[in-house]
Amino acid sequence: MNNKKLRLVSWNVNGLRAAVKKDFLKSMEQLDADVLMLQETKLSEDQRTDEMLLVDGYDSHWAYSSVKKGYSGVAAYTRPVPLAVAPGIGIERFDNEGRILELDFEDFILFNVYFPNGQMSDERLQYKMDFYEAFFAHADRLRKKGRSLVITGDFNTAHNEIDLKNPKPNSKRSGFLPVEREVLDRLVERGYVDTFRHFNPDTVKYSWWSYRFNARANNAGWRIDYFFVTQDIIDKGWVTRTFIDNDILGSDHCPVGIELTL
Repeated sequence: MNNKKLRLVSWNVNGLRAAVKKDFLKSMEQLDADVLMLQETKLSEDQRTDEMLLVDGYDSHWAYSSVKKGYSGVAAYTRPVPLAVAPGIGIERFDNEGRILELDFEDFILFNVYFPNGQMSDERLQYKMDFYEAFFAHADRLRKKGRSLVITGDFNTAHNEIDLKNPKPNSKRSGFLPVEREVLDRLVERGYVDTFRHFNPDTVKYSWWSYRFNARANNAGWRIDYFFVTQDIIDKGWVTRTFIDNDILGSDHCPVGIELTL
């Protein structure tokens, strides 16, 4: 993989079956990712179609919810062949909703994560906080072994006021609670870098819009989809571009991405 350019893209498709009906494959071709990571596929294994599985030039990897059908789920389409792929972090409580794929590309480990939404109840908010803690403890163990990490997906949290249209009215809503924002503060303190914000400190751009109130047309959105990398990847100059592609439709989220030169 040395001296190669890699385009990594992440997209919460809010149901892959629905996305396929909205020109997903055409959008996938347009995105031209070397690795495309999807969240919220809402699929069980037997619901995948040949159209989803047999995409020219790509292998696909999947994680499914075992607790509820048509819920959660992540997938990755890869041109380069990963050395290993693991669905989850080895903790049943956090793996059984199909929220994590770990792909080892030798030079770095790539995580595709659909972090939980905490809006439904206090119990789900606590689950979200516990999930953050367990996942990043797993990530830290890999860092201590000398691994470089790329972590992408729907984090379900806007970090700072610049990352959502209406910060004050949402400050008591899960997704922008102080306790959730502090998790992202601590990640930055621990040497994880939000690539988009690192290269675009003052840019206002969103990756998710409510289906209500004509939010996307009015650009009343949230930036909750991220690419975080370990500091060493920044230091080595591997990240050459970051982007949020507002022009790709078909979901309430849009794709986000980075380009690496190794």
